[in-house]
Amino acid sequence: MSTPVLDTVKDAFSKFTWFANGVLGGDKYEKYLAHHRATGCTHAPMTEREFWRDYTDRMEKNPGSRCC
Repeated sequence: MSTPVLDTVKDAFSKFTWFANGVLGGDKYEKYLAHHRATGCTHAPMTEREFWRDYTDRMEKNPGSRCC
């Protein structure tokens, strides 16, 4: 059974999760897929596992300015 208070809590949690994902970078793969579709790439997109492996490899090779 759904109540207005429960709906408000669920909505707030959903928005917080969306925000935290964006801040922590959890949405990078989704952005990659959107870019892949938008640019009309002819090859298949990387799997999520391949994407994160490639991303961490690139970050290790080119650390730039980051906190850790």
